[in-house]
Amino acid sequence: MSLITHIDSVPLFTTIAEAEAWGRQYGLSGYHQHAVLGQTGYMGGRTHTEIVAAMVGGTVQTRINVSQSTPSSSGGGGGGY
Repeated sequence: MSLITHIDSVPLFTTIAEAEAWGRQYGLSGYHQHAVLGQTGYMGGRTHTEIVAAMVGGTVQTRINVSQSTPSSSGGGGGGY
């Protein structure tokens, strides 16, 4: 996986597929974006608040498989942090 950094202990990835795959382990779908030093990165969950809250509850799935992602996402884009 191509990790850019972590924000609030949540990984920020270079691809939507990686972000969505990571979010699925917390029962989330979609993604949202953050810009770090001019680079756009992707994080699992439709909002930052959603993924941070989901992490408190722990994982619901332990296996991360990027190939399960579809090329087009049904969520995400938009607002940063």
